[in-house]
Amino acid sequence: MRQHIQGIDHVVVVVRDLDAARDAFRRMGFAVTPRGVHTLGSQNHCVMFGRDYIELLWSPEGAPHPSRQYYTEFARAGEGLAAIAFGTDSAKGAYTEMLWAGFAPTDPVEFARPVELPEGRREARFRVSMAALDRTPGGRAFVCEHLTRAVVWRPEHQRHANGATGIAAVAFVGADVAGTARAYERLLATPAEPIAEGLVVRTGDAAIAFATTRSLSARFPRIRLSPRTEPLMAALFIRVADRTAAAAALAAGGFAPAPMPDGSFALGADEAHGVALFFG
Repeated sequence: MRQHIQGIDHVVVVVRDLDAARDAFRRMGFAVTPRGVHTLGSQNHCVMFGRDYIELLWSPEGAPHPSRQYYTEFARAGEGLAAIAFGTDSAKGAYTEMLWAGFAPTDPVEFARPVELPEGRREARFRVSMAALDRTPGGRAFVCEHLTRAVVWRPEHQRHANGATGIAAVAFVGADVAGTARAYERLLATPAEPIAEGLVVRTGDAAIAFATTRSLSARFPRIRLSPRTEPLMAALFIRVADRTAAAAALAAGGFAPAPMPDGSFALGADEAHGVALFFG
């Protein structure tokens, strides 16, 4: 790993209807944070875990900041996993590392969103730098420096009825498995390892897997993946404390989670706002 580009901090699921996405993830048994309104123009809800999180993001047409335009355009083609944010202790340091590695990053930009807490209103502040889109096939990759971590990671938002504890992996699908993986090997300065379905780059607690649609579907049959153009981020794997309890929580929310050969349970992209979700 690089000095200033660390493991997965969060993943971004772009949605067209933020209220509908919030309600769906709540029915899945996730605790969802109140709506956040960014100073850059986008809005979000988050599903917080101990070290990482899922961000449900909506970016309106005519968003005032150029960094939001990618998400606005992404939504025009459908919902789904749009970006991976890597943690950093210094967005400026990570910018330099990405620059020298050939990723043509954006200058670090700082933004914020207000957060209502029992002790009063606070401001969550972030600093990000984004790799050029043409250097990271399958989606956006950026670093996110949390300037106010205690405001974002709140214990009351980390207790989930489905027993979720964190992100286990993100899966990319596409015909050129090695080519897609190579970009993330370079970004993270971490070599890919072979797995049965393709390749994996390990990033701290979570991993990034690369496979063809055929090989991923062979391992996880009957689960519908996003119809977006490949390569794309197609699936998100969530760690849970108890798989049976997670399936029960999903069923209580009106879902019919499909049992997988490895003992996990899954929802298709058609049920989870464009991303296949695996609970295991």
